[in-house]
Formats: sequence, structure tokens, C-alpha cells
Amino acid sequence: MRKIIVYIATSADGYIARLDGDVRWLDRPRTAGDYGMREFYNSVDTVLMGRKTYDIALKFGQKSYAGKENYIFSRSPHRSRVSNVEFVSEGVGEFPRRLRSAPGKDIWLVGGGELIAAFLDAGQIDEFIIHAIPTLIGEGIPLIHPRHRLVPLDLLASQAYSDGVVRLHYAVQRQAPGKTMPKTSKG
Repeated sequence: MRKIIVYIATSADGYIARLDGDVRWLDRPRTAGDYGMREFYNSVDTVLMGRKTYDIALKFGQKSYAGKENYIFSRSPHRSRVSNVEFVSEGVGEFPRRLRSAPGKDIWLVGGGELIAAFLDAGQIDEFIIHAIPTLIGEGIPLIHPRHRLVPLDLLASQAYSDGVVRLHYAVQRQAPGKTMPKTSKG
């Protein structure tokens, strides 16, 4: 079955962008290569992202990920003028199940934090590949939209690069349906 994988970069303090969506802090003078991006890109044929993330991509001139089916989640219906881009207004329950059941390569969940949280809460994320960038930005959009949850991860691999970037590859542990995070008392 096809996997849904979050492949993303975060600041060292866990943010994927500034509050206004700005990601210029990712532009650094010296990098240690593509951090496995080319290999990952070739392993997927479908890209999922939220509308806010898509709007930021459009500002950078990126209308779609070439050679991939692009699905943009939006609360309101939209039509795309780009042939490989489709807007999705349904929830994250049934749509990913249909994608997984169709033949193809793995599926890349690009972001943002709200969509990642929704997919995570629906049990629809298999793996995270997180590139921790050695930069603190202090505030911003977190990797996962805040909510009271407990999601155990299994470390599959880690790699430190010469420029200080650390790549963490996790599998999401599957929990029994209906299992919730234990309540804690304030004390």
C-alpha cells in the first residue's frame, strides 16, 4: 500500500515558517547538498498540501510539482487552471484512503501545519522525514497545529550533515482505534 510521508524542513525550534508564511530563513549560504530530496522526489507521484501552503508556493512562482498529481486541500471550492492540480474540499478521512488504494508511488504531504495535524489525527500519516535546520526563529507556524495528542514515533534513520542540518526519519506508530491521550492533572 502507498505510504503518506511528511517530508519537510523545520527550524531547530520546530517551526515550518514564520507566522506570515515566510520561509526565507531556509536560505542559507552553504548547504550540504540536497539532503536526499532528489531521491525522495522520485519516490512519490502525488503531492498533498493545504491552500495556504499552495498560496505561498504560487508567490514563489511554483504552480505545481512537475510530474506529480497535486491535490490542494481547501475549505471552499476552487477550480485550477493547471492540468495536474486539483482542489479538494472534502475532509481527510476518505480521500487519502482512495489515494492509497489506487496503484502508484508513495504520497508526499508537503504541509502546512493544520493539514499535517488533520492527517495525523485521522491516522493517515505513515512517516515523517524532518530536516532540522540549525536556525532558531523564535515564533512561527509549528510543524503540527497544536492540539492535545500523543503520537509515538519509531526512529527509522538519522543523518547529520556537515552544515549542521539533521535529517530525522520516523515511522508513526499505529494505535488502536479510539485510543486517546491519557488525561493529566494540573498540579
